[in-house]
Amino acid sequence: MGSFAYFCTMILYNTTYQMPTTVARDFVIWVHEVMLPRIKEFGHMHRGRLSRILSHKDEDSECFALQFEVESTARLHYWFVKQGKALGEELQKTFEGQVIGFSTMMEVITEDEE
Repeated sequence: MGSFAYFCTMILYNTTYQMPTTVARDFVIWVHEVMLPRIKEFGHMHRGRLSRILSHKDEDSECFALQFEVESTARLHYWFVKQGKALGEELQKTFEGQVIGFSTMMEVITEDEE
């Protein structure tokens, strides 16, 4: 079996959030009006987007994925220390612990240029 080599072109940082449906609309507004502008202003994270997760749907909760691209794990760590941790704490305070999330860091190996 031959060896497989690849080159990481970017880091994709994804945070998946789950919350009661009663706060989902306010969460989307908060992300759009507070979180995304602050992250963009910081300058290390690119191509931010918020998506609703359709594969997990029930009457009582909603799930969303917030994704950003960043050049390296070092820049991601720098962002997290300087801004990300505080934004997470502000989110928890704003929504009184009703929003839970977990983050995943992925290496983008290939990307369609369309």
